[in-house]
Amino acid sequence: MNANAQSTRSRAVVLMLGATLMLASMHGLVRLLSSDMHPFMIVFFRNLFGLVAVMPLLLRAGIGSLKTQHPKLHMIRAGVGVVAMLGWFYALSKVPIANATALSFSTTIFATVSAWLFLGEQLRWRRSAAIVVGLIGVYVVLRPSAEGFNIYALLVLLTSIAWGLSLTIVKHLSKTETPTSIVSWMGITLVILSFWPALTVWQTPTTEQLLWLFLVGALATAGHLLMTTSIQMADTSLIMSVDFTRLIWTALIGAYFFNEVLDAWTFVGASIIFLAGWYIVFRESRMSDIPDARGIGR
Repeated sequence: MNANAQSTRSRAVVLMLGATLMLASMHGLVRLLSSDMHPFMIVFFRNLFGLVAVMPLLLRAGIGSLKTQHPKLHMIRAGVGVVAMLGWFYALSKVPIANATALSFSTTIFATVSAWLFLGEQLRWRRSAAIVVGLIGVYVVLRPSAEGFNIYALLVLLTSIAWGLSLTIVKHLSKTETPTSIVSWMGITLVILSFWPALTVWQTPTTEQLLWLFLVGALATAGHLLMTTSIQMADTSLIMSVDFTRLIWTALIGAYFFNEVLDAWTFVGASIIFLAGWYIVFRESRMSDIPDARGIGR
């Protein structure tokens, strides 16, 4: 590997580290805000400020960039996405953020199953074995038979299934749609769909809360932008291996701000889930057959 290639890989890793820190910080802010504000409100403002960040991209591309061959599929994806986001933010108010992060690694597992069910992709034996191993890791994190089992952890698992389905829809859309179309449609529809749940629990935010909510949207947008950029610069399997640092960041945030301790079983289970998902990405990146993570939105 020449010096330029090595330098590019190093910059990509640094960008991904920045992305994981931003996303972990955003989740910590959601946990903090949820003590005074309903999570449905946070979801709406996260999407609203996220759309504001996307608008320059849409304006630069022109309104014609919204032209699509699959408006119904965009709406289905948005519906799945808003349900997943509502569930995820609500779960963050009930589940230690490190535990929620550990279970969120299973998204790759469920995206693979979803692609097999709905896109007819082959489920090779190595991929099947990785899925089984990943599900064992999910069981280790959940420990449903353990004392003090958190029922809301199941909600995190359901959101991971939903995000997996969303990734599959994006993969199908990316065959005919432009990145601008996919991101813009998602941004606009999420704001519309998340407004109605927020309306049922509406409370006008204070100026201070609005500033924090803006930061939530900014961190989410910046985090996903850095992640996308890093994936474009280097091998996907290398970049996604850095994603495990999200668990480290959230464990530190949980311990410092919320007095939440990451237990050994959760770390072990998270490691199993992550390695299984990473193996799927590693194998399928060699075959150009992995779900596109563009605009996942978490």
